Amino acid sequence: MTEQVYKQVELTGSSKKGFQEAIENAITQAAKTIHAMRWFQVVDTRGHIQDGKVAYWQVTIKLGFTVDNPD
Repeated sequence: MTEQVYKQVELTGSSKKGFQEAIENAITQAAKTIHAMRWFQVVDTRGHIQDGKVAYWQVTIKLGFTVDNPD
């Protein structure tokens, strides 16, 4: 077995329901084009306020995935 090499990308997901769904939305969308995803790290959480209420959440994550080994 060879040593793994990882790459990170930063994504921001959003949701009207909550921060967990915002994370899941980002990962679900990324999974359409990125394979071998291994981990994520929340780096920022924020929300938008409208009429005195939370309108939606935005969560920025770092997403790690393995780099393909051509061997």
